[in-house]
Amino acid sequence: MSTLKIREELYKYIEIGDKSFLEALYKSANSYIEQKKLDMMIDEGEEDILAGRTYSIEEAKEILDHWEE
Repeated sequence: MSTLKIREELYKYIEIGDKSFLEALYKSANSYIEQKKLDMMIDEGEEDILAGRTYSIEEAKEILDHWEE
């Protein structure tokens, strides 16, 4: 099924769905988006590690000590 067809079907479901259905759909969509964000952050971290963009434990502690400043 194409992305356009899926969108059209979802719009139909949203239009006829009751509150319980909409809450479940929202929860599912929100969980998916949050996981995608976490996956992206992990990928970026792995790229940083491979590129050598890392901090020693001492440097990390120093950064954290001045985090609020």
